[in-house]
Amino acid sequence: IQPSDDFQCKIIYAKPGFIELCTPQTNYGMKGSLALFLNPVMHLTPDQQIVCRRDFDLLELRVKDTEHHFYREMLLNTMQTAILDFFDFHARIYGESDISTQNASIMSRFLKMLEEGTYREHREVTYYADCLCVTSKYLSEVSKKVSGYAANYWINRYTILDITRLLRNKSLTFVQISDMFDFSSPAYFSRYVQQNLGVKPSDYRE
Repeated sequence: IQPSDDFQCKIIYAKPGFIELCTPQTNYGMKGSLALFLNPVMHLTPDQQIVCRRDFDLLELRVKDTEHHFYREMLLNTMQTAILDFFDFHARIYGESDISTQNASIMSRFLKMLEEGTYREHREVTYYADCLCVTSKYLSEVSKKVSGYAANYWINRYTILDITRLLRNKSLTFVQISDMFDFSSPAYFSRYVQQNLGVKPSDYRE
Protein backbone atom coordinates (compact mmCIF):
# COMPACT_ATOMS: atom_id res chain seq x y z
CA ILE A 1 0.00 0.00 0.00
CA GLN A 2 1.39 3.37 -1.00
CA PRO A 3 -0.38 6.39 0.57
CA SER A 4 -0.84 9.55 -1.46
CA ASP A 5 0.73 12.83 -0.38
CA ASP A 6 -2.59 14.10 0.98
CA PHE A 7 -3.44 10.88 2.86
CA GLN A 8 -4.99 11.39 6.29
CA CYS A 9 -6.48 9.00 8.80
CA LYS A 10 -8.05 8.98 12.24
CA ILE A 11 -7.38 6.09 14.61
CA ILE A 12 -9.21 5.06 17.76
CA TYR A 13 -7.34 2.90 20.26
CA ALA A 14 -9.52 0.88 22.63
CA LYS A 15 -8.69 -1.97 24.98
CA PRO A 16 -10.33 -5.34 24.19
CA GLY A 17 -12.15 -5.33 27.52
CA PHE A 18 -13.75 -1.97 26.75
CA ILE A 19 -14.80 -3.12 23.27
CA GLU A 20 -16.32 -6.25 24.78
CA LEU A 21 -18.37 -4.14 27.19
CA CYS A 22 -19.59 -1.94 24.34
CA THR A 23 -20.42 -4.69 21.86
CA PRO A 24 -24.20 -5.24 21.74
CA GLN A 25 -25.53 -8.66 22.69
CA THR A 26 -26.12 -9.78 19.13
CA ASN A 27 -24.77 -12.80 17.31
CA TYR A 28 -24.00 -10.63 14.31
CA GLY A 29 -20.80 -9.55 16.01
CA MET A 30 -19.29 -12.99 15.45
CA LYS A 31 -19.79 -12.93 11.68
CA GLY A 32 -18.65 -9.33 11.45
CA SER A 33 -15.51 -9.94 13.50
CA LEU A 34 -14.50 -12.95 11.39
CA ALA A 35 -15.09 -11.11 8.13
CA LEU A 36 -13.05 -8.13 9.29
CA PHE A 37 -10.29 -10.49 10.47
CA LEU A 38 -10.09 -11.84 6.90
CA ASN A 39 -10.39 -8.42 5.27
CA PRO A 40 -10.24 -5.40 7.61
CA VAL A 41 -11.12 -2.90 4.87
CA MET A 42 -14.75 -1.94 4.24
CA HIS A 43 -15.52 0.20 1.20
CA LEU A 44 -18.21 2.61 2.40
CA THR A 45 -20.65 4.62 0.35
CA PRO A 46 -20.46 8.45 0.61
CA ASP A 47 -23.40 8.43 3.04
CA GLN A 48 -21.78 5.72 5.17
CA GLN A 49 -18.53 7.67 5.21
CA ILE A 50 -20.40 10.62 6.68
CA VAL A 51 -21.90 8.41 9.41
CA CYS A 52 -18.50 6.84 10.19
CA ARG A 53 -16.78 10.23 10.38
CA ARG A 54 -19.58 11.51 12.63
CA ASP A 55 -19.12 8.53 14.97
CA PHE A 56 -15.37 9.12 15.17
CA ASP A 57 -15.78 12.85 15.80
CA LEU A 58 -18.36 12.23 18.52
CA LEU A 59 -16.11 9.68 20.25
CA GLU A 60 -13.24 12.14 20.17
CA LEU A 61 -15.47 14.83 21.64
CA ARG A 62 -16.89 12.57 24.36
CA VAL A 63 -13.47 11.28 25.45
CA LYS A 64 -12.45 14.85 26.22
CA ASP A 65 -15.61 15.51 28.28
CA THR A 66 -14.12 14.14 31.52
CA GLU A 67 -16.32 16.39 33.68
CA HIS A 68 -19.46 14.58 32.55
CA HIS A 69 -21.23 13.14 35.62
CA PHE A 70 -21.86 9.86 33.78
CA TYR A 71 -18.58 9.77 31.86
CA ARG A 72 -18.14 5.98 31.76
CA GLU A 73 -21.73 5.23 30.79
CA MET A 74 -21.65 7.99 28.19
CA LEU A 75 -18.48 6.58 26.60
CA LEU A 76 -19.92 3.06 26.56
CA ASN A 77 -23.08 4.32 24.87
CA THR A 78 -21.15 6.36 22.29
CA MET A 79 -18.87 3.45 21.39
CA GLN A 80 -21.81 1.06 21.19
CA THR A 81 -23.51 3.37 18.71
CA ALA A 82 -20.37 3.37 16.56
CA ILE A 83 -20.15 -0.44 16.72
CA LEU A 84 -23.80 -0.77 15.68
CA ASP A 85 -23.11 1.50 12.72
CA PHE A 86 -20.14 -0.72 11.77
CA PHE A 87 -22.42 -3.76 11.98
CA ASP A 88 -24.90 -1.97 9.72
CA PHE A 89 -22.18 -1.11 7.18
CA HIS A 90 -21.04 -4.71 7.15
CA ALA A 91 -24.56 -6.16 6.89
CA ARG A 92 -25.36 -3.92 3.91
CA ILE A 93 -22.12 -4.94 2.17
CA TYR A 94 -22.09 -8.68 2.96
CA GLY A 95 -25.72 -9.46 3.80
CA GLU A 96 -27.61 -10.30 6.96
CA SER A 97 -26.62 -13.07 9.37
CA ASP A 98 -28.76 -15.88 10.77
CA ILE A 99 -26.25 -17.30 13.23
CA SER A 100 -27.85 -19.10 16.16
CA THR A 101 -26.85 -18.35 19.74
CA GLN A 102 -25.47 -21.89 20.14
CA ASN A 103 -23.31 -21.69 17.01
CA ALA A 104 -22.04 -18.24 17.96
CA SER A 105 -21.09 -19.54 21.41
CA ILE A 106 -19.24 -22.57 20.01
CA MET A 107 -17.35 -20.45 17.48
CA SER A 108 -16.51 -17.83 20.10
CA ARG A 109 -15.04 -20.44 22.46
CA PHE A 110 -13.15 -22.09 19.60
CA LEU A 111 -11.56 -18.81 18.55
CA LYS A 112 -10.75 -17.91 22.14
CA MET A 113 -8.68 -21.09 22.43
CA LEU A 114 -6.82 -20.14 19.25
CA GLU A 115 -6.26 -16.58 20.46
CA GLU A 116 -4.73 -18.00 23.64
CA GLY A 117 -2.14 -19.82 21.50
CA THR A 118 -3.44 -23.38 21.89
CA TYR A 119 -2.51 -24.02 18.24
CA ARG A 120 1.16 -24.09 19.22
CA GLU A 121 0.62 -27.51 20.75
CA HIS A 122 -2.64 -28.68 19.17
CA ARG A 123 -3.49 -28.38 15.48
CA GLU A 124 -6.04 -31.18 15.23
CA VAL A 125 -9.73 -30.35 14.93
CA THR A 126 -10.51 -33.32 17.19
CA TYR A 127 -8.70 -31.67 20.12
CA TYR A 128 -10.82 -28.52 19.95
CA ALA A 129 -14.00 -30.49 19.34
CA ASP A 130 -13.35 -32.60 22.44
CA CYS A 131 -12.74 -29.46 24.53
CA LEU A 132 -16.03 -28.02 23.27
CA CYS A 133 -17.90 -31.31 23.81
CA VAL A 134 -18.92 -31.65 20.15
CA THR A 135 -17.80 -33.87 17.27
CA SER A 136 -15.12 -32.77 14.81
CA LYS A 137 -17.66 -32.85 12.02
CA TYR A 138 -20.08 -30.63 13.94
CA LEU A 139 -17.37 -28.09 14.83
CA SER A 140 -16.34 -27.83 11.19
CA GLU A 141 -19.97 -27.45 10.13
CA VAL A 142 -20.50 -24.65 12.65
CA SER A 143 -17.29 -22.93 11.57
CA LYS A 144 -18.32 -23.21 7.91
CA LYS A 145 -21.78 -21.83 8.63
CA VAL A 146 -20.55 -18.93 10.76
CA SER A 147 -17.39 -17.92 8.89
CA GLY A 148 -17.51 -19.63 5.51
CA TYR A 149 -14.45 -21.71 6.39
CA ALA A 150 -13.99 -25.07 8.11
CA ALA A 151 -12.39 -25.29 11.57
CA ASN A 152 -9.07 -26.50 10.17
CA TYR A 153 -8.75 -23.28 8.17
CA TRP A 154 -8.77 -21.17 11.34
CA ILE A 155 -6.29 -23.43 13.13
CA ASN A 156 -3.87 -23.14 10.21
CA ARG A 157 -4.45 -19.40 9.82
CA TYR A 158 -3.63 -18.60 13.44
CA THR A 159 -0.63 -20.95 13.28
CA ILE A 160 0.86 -19.56 10.09
CA LEU A 161 0.35 -15.93 11.16
CA ASP A 162 2.33 -16.65 14.32
CA ILE A 163 5.00 -18.55 12.40
CA THR A 164 5.49 -15.74 9.86
CA ARG A 165 5.88 -13.26 12.72
CA LEU A 166 8.61 -15.42 14.25
CA LEU A 167 10.32 -16.04 10.91
CA ARG A 168 10.84 -12.29 10.59
CA ASN A 169 12.86 -12.46 13.81
CA LYS A 170 16.23 -13.54 12.44
CA SER A 171 17.61 -14.17 15.92
CA LEU A 172 15.49 -17.32 16.07
CA THR A 173 16.64 -20.45 14.27
CA PHE A 174 14.23 -22.65 12.32
CA VAL A 175 14.80 -25.41 14.88
CA GLN A 176 13.81 -23.08 17.72
CA ILE A 177 10.61 -22.03 15.93
CA SER A 178 9.84 -25.66 15.11
CA ASP A 179 10.19 -26.56 18.79
CA MET A 180 7.92 -23.68 19.83
CA PHE A 181 5.11 -25.24 17.80
CA ASP A 182 5.86 -28.78 18.89
CA PHE A 183 6.53 -30.06 15.36
CA SER A 184 7.93 -33.58 15.32
CA SER A 185 10.94 -32.46 13.28
CA PRO A 186 12.35 -29.37 11.52
CA ALA A 187 11.67 -31.14 8.22
CA TYR A 188 7.96 -31.42 9.04
CA PHE A 189 7.96 -27.77 10.10
CA SER A 190 9.49 -26.83 6.74
CA ARG A 191 6.85 -28.83 4.86
CA TYR A 192 4.06 -27.20 6.86
CA VAL A 193 5.35 -23.70 6.06
CA GLN A 194 5.78 -24.52 2.39
CA GLN A 195 2.29 -26.01 2.20
CA ASN A 196 0.67 -22.92 3.75
CA LEU A 197 2.89 -20.14 2.41
CA GLY A 198 4.05 -21.65 -0.85
CA VAL A 199 7.72 -21.10 0.05
CA LYS A 200 10.27 -22.71 2.36
CA PRO A 201 11.08 -20.99 5.69
CA SER A 202 14.49 -19.94 4.36
CA ASP A 203 12.97 -18.38 1.23
CA TYR A 204 10.34 -16.53 3.30
CA ARG A 205 13.00 -15.12 5.61
CA GLU A 206 15.01 -13.82 2.66
